[in-house]
Amino acid sequence: MYDKRISQEIDGDGLGEQFKGYKFRITGGFDKQGFPMMQGVLTARRVRLLLSPGQVYFRARKRGERRRKSVRGCIVSRDIAALALVVTKTGDEPVPGLSDKDSERPRRLGPKRANNIRKMFGLTKAEDPREFVVPYKYTNAKGVEKTKKTRVQRLVTPRRVQHKAEQKKVKVDALARSREAAAQYKALMESRAQARRESRRSSRKQSAARQ
Repeated sequence: MYDKRISQEIDGDGLGEQFKGYKFRITGGFDKQGFPMMQGVLTARRVRLLLSPGQVYFRARKRGERRRKSVRGCIVSRDIAALALVVTKTGDEPVPGLSDKDSERPRRLGPKRANNIRKMFGLTKAEDPREFVVPYKYTNAKGVEKTKKTRVQRLVTPRRVQHKAEQKKVKVDALARSREAAAQYKALMESRAQARRESRRSSRKQSAARQ
């Protein structure tokens, strides 16, 4: 895999007999020190880049913040410790734990968005989708089996409606205050301009009287 880049496909024949006929796509990786590979950095070495908001491996804490961080290039070298691959083509024989359970693996969780729950169970807008959330069981650290339900997303509740109304009222009040302040500022500037015009007119009259 040396000198291969991210997004390139490789044959699985070189990984062992069990992967014969398979094709994999390189999606990323980490070096021995834990620095991630970054797409678009055409080098096999580790470099320090000035990252901006919106780029990978960087989450800005402030608006407009940029930070210099160390990343590994997108070319595979001997310094790579872990490489992430995605199966793009399966071979003749299924690989245990990789391609033999895809069709048998059940869906562990149900939908959690309100509209998707309504679509799945054929609910109306008046019915509460929180009663139709698919629960799942898990075992805690003490070995006790418990049941948990996923929190419904994008659910319009009376509290949410009240919160949105309060947010809208805050914006409307701020807009009204800004318009009132702008009107007061405009009136003040007009009064000052009028005073300057009157002072100029009076000074011209006084100079004409002296002549």
